[in-house]
Amino acid sequence: MIAQGQMKNFVVAALIACFAVTACGENLVYHEIKTDLPGHIVPWYSPDPGTAYDPCVMLVWNFWKNMQPCPNGVKYYLQHQVWKPRHDGRGLGGDQLSMALSSWALLYAYCGQKAVVDDMALMADYCLAHGLSAAEGAWPNMPYPYNTDVHSGVYDGDMVAGKGVLQPDKAAAFGAELVSLYKITGSKKYLQAAVAIADTLVAKVAAGDADNSPWPFRVNAKTGQAVPVRDCSGKYTANWTGAIRLLDSLSAMNQGQAAKYATARSTAIAWLKSYPLKTNKWGPFFEDVKRDSNTEINADTLAWFILERPDLWGPTWQTDARAILDYTAATFGNNRWVKYGVKAINEQTAYMMPGNSHSSRHASVELLYAEKTGDASRKPQAVRLLNWATYMVDADGKNRYPGDDIWLTDGYGDYVRHYLRAMAAAPELSPQDKNRLLRTSSVVKTISYAKTGITYSTFDKSSRELLRVAFAPRGVKAGAAELPRLDSASELDKREGYTFGLKGDAPGVLRIRHDNSGDVTIAGDGAGKQGR
Repeated sequence: MIAQGQMKNFVVAALIACFAVTACGENLVYHEIKTDLPGHIVPWYSPDPGTAYDPCVMLVWNFWKNMQPCPNGVKYYLQHQVWKPRHDGRGLGGDQLSMALSSWALLYAYCGQKAVVDDMALMADYCLAHGLSAAEGAWPNMPYPYNTDVHSGVYDGDMVAGKGVLQPDKAAAFGAELVSLYKITGSKKYLQAAVAIADTLVAKVAAGDADNSPWPFRVNAKTGQAVPVRDCSGKYTANWTGAIRLLDSLSAMNQGQAAKYATARSTAIAWLKSYPLKTNKWGPFFEDVKRDSNTEINADTLAWFILERPDLWGPTWQTDARAILDYTAATFGNNRWVKYGVKAINEQTAYMMPGNSHSSRHASVELLYAEKTGDASRKPQAVRLLNWATYMVDADGKNRYPGDDIWLTDGYGDYVRHYLRAMAAAPELSPQDKNRLLRTSSVVKTISYAKTGITYSTFDKSSRELLRVAFAPRGVKAGAAELPRLDSASELDKREGYTFGLKGDAPGVLRIRHDNSGDVTIAGDGAGKQGR
């Protein structure tokens, strides 16, 4: 029997060994598949994930950042869901902006580029100025998911149901990301908009049942009626992780109707436990599907949240997360590349095609499960799944859905965050020669990387961070106070301080806890590298 600590070291060693690479003569989207000595797929960029994932993430970001505007002067990704050189005729993806906001909040902490926050503000400002439902309707102050007249510059409805139709799950997710943007920028307009979305959700929440979720999937903003599309009733989806996050964060900050937010949050959690978790009826997510469909994203996103917030979910967190992950692996697993040691993840029961976003999401949640529970048995498969999904990224940052288009959801906002979360759960997958902040329990407001030092500020005075650095820290300060260097990660559960170079950690892993100031300074020795 291998002890838990030994298993962790064994898995890490297995993942970074076998660097002899074989080109297999088979292409996967943009690149020829490469394998290690046992015949398992490795990333196209480098056989070492710790070397490969970081440039793939930055290639994707740079492609997005440099995307040209449409003829009306509006950025292409603010009006289209698919990138094509001569422009695609479809409008925005339903969750496109909130997905990008989610990824960019993590990316800013990771690389420190101010352009990331600037882009977040651009997206949020544009949506708030051009896409909210009327204040006097049944569902007021909610962002519409689609621009029915693509180059009108206005979001005003649903892709298939038409003008005046909202998707409350997408609006809630956008609200949750507005809270994070407020924490980064301090701009109260984002907080006020998030509160307005939460107020509408609270006013409309219901207990739900087997056929009706606490909020509908599609609703007429003016009349308040659920809107069916073909055989999709419009009354049901399980995609309420964003709503729970929004309501919980505002309640914790004592903003708006804090007590009612907490009650509505509990209502949504209770419904998820009573129905989707028992029935595996996860329901629709994608706006262009006109029939009932179970989607991987709804299920695995909830599993991620359960693992992130076991305190909120309750004592069954581990078994519930495991049940969801097992369901998605069994239901959506694709065996086409199994000879390379990888089972890709299909999108949904109505479209059983493997996805770059869905595969990387499932992998990142499996890695988080391994970190939280100590069960690393699925870790090698999760890493191979991430390796597989790198092949969708071209050398110029285009990110193509296998066998489909360059979707600005799946290839960008709903891609980058999964690699960043994977690196946080398994820091050996992050670059060893760069300085990167991988995780915070708060939100990073500002961060500056230097060769032998990092300074950053978190929204909360009390927070914990995980970094990987290319220098030896000689001291860590929170405000003016020197933090003590501690001998074990478990000591961070008891008091503030930092650890570095612990046995069992990847080289360069730095863990910090600060309780009285969000302003952190890390000073180091040696020839470190810039964080960009």
